[in-house]
Amino acid sequence: MEEKQSKQPNPEQEVIRQSLLEFHSALLKLHKALIESERVVYEREVGPIKSPNHFFQLLTSEPWFAWLRPISQLIVAIDETLDAKEPLTNASLDALMTHSVFLLVPAKGGENFAERYLAALQRDPRVVLAHAQVAKRIGSGKPPA
Repeated sequence: MEEKQSKQPNPEQEVIRQSLLEFHSALLKLHKALIESERVVYEREVGPIKSPNHFFQLLTSEPWFAWLRPISQLIVAIDETLDAKEPLTNASLDALMTHSVFLLVPAKGGENFAERYLAALQRDPRVVLAHAQVAKRIGSGKPPA
């Protein structure tokens, strides 16, 4: 006899999931805008990128692009949270949102990520627009208790 536990998420979990999915989508768009913006700067200062494969190699191994890893890791953390077998909770949503705020609030004199992120915001309107969408999603989560 096979025992299946097909627990349906409750309405609160569905709201949390939807908030997280919307945030994830906005974060992916920001990540893409940052990558494209940084590619332009790299090609202007270092030289042309020969192919998509070459670009992928640069993204994964070139120190120039290493500052983007924290945002990539945040996206992975959201993916893992969405894929987890445990039910989504306000605490898990709040933890991801708090991490996002600390990462994405531009600060002068901060770490390498903060400096490079601030520079991208100052030079590229696409990054500003994508940042605004992420900030909107951060603010749309359930207020902390």
